[in-house]
Amino acid sequence: MFFVLSKVIYFLITPSNLFILLSFAGVVLLAATRRRRGGATVALLGSVGLILGGFFPLSELVLLPLEQRFPAFPPDGPAPAGIIVLGGGIESGLSEARGQVVVNDAGERPIYFAELARRFPEARLVFSGGSGFLGSGFLGGGISEADIVSRQADTIGVPRNRLILENLSRNTRENAAFSAGLVHPKPGERWLLVTSAWHMPRAVGCFREAGFTVEAFPVDYRTRGWDDLLHVHGFSSDGLLQLDLAVKEWIGLVAYRLAGYIPDWLPGPDSPPPSGSASR
Repeated sequence: MFFVLSKVIYFLITPSNLFILLSFAGVVLLAATRRRRGGATVALLGSVGLILGGFFPLSELVLLPLEQRFPAFPPDGPAPAGIIVLGGGIESGLSEARGQVVVNDAGERPIYFAELARRFPEARLVFSGGSGFLGSGFLGGGISEADIVSRQADTIGVPRNRLILENLSRNTRENAAFSAGLVHPKPGERWLLVTSAWHMPRAVGCFREAGFTVEAFPVDYRTRGWDDLLHVHGFSSDGLLQLDLAVKEWIGLVAYRLAGYIPDWLPGPDSPPPSGSASR
């Protein structure tokens, strides 16, 4: 139920959807009712939201606290026992339909999966990613990302004989719980977690709550740093896309904290693990 509700609720409150719906509702009120003042106000709110979210650095203001939460992994860090990469960078339905790997704008996840596999030849390699589709009929959407990685391991550049695949998870909480149950990490082992920088706080929080201590390897940055607060978008679609992404992640953090899926509101590198959940 949580999975389905999260998909439906987010569709309704996605900033770009919300601003467009407000603008449309305002025009309808102006044209079809006597509530002209209310209609004008609603249409203005929607229009201003589209302008601020599309052209101005509103998305950077919302994204930067997420992306700056964890530092980049040091290039000379010691070898880990294992590497976990979360799904989200591969379009599984399109990949299945076209018979090749189709990545999206989080495609750095599988790219760095291959790079880390090469850099640390003794590390265990876990790819965690099921199907996030509510239905399985459209574009073969029922196939998991892990299944695509298994089929296309040679193309991605990941050694097939080292792969450990977790293909049942539908969200970040399940990524953590199912991965922990699959690999049974030992106390003192170092595990790297690879996911998008903006997604890292929620992901690390979920792994901590699952009793799995991981070190962050953030990728897929959408901002260059705090200087981007002075940046103006050349295309409104760029700003709205980032704003949708950032708002979704903040909503996810609040929802996961209220549901008890993460131990604090914005997990960070120095956040304490939940009581009684030391690394397994």
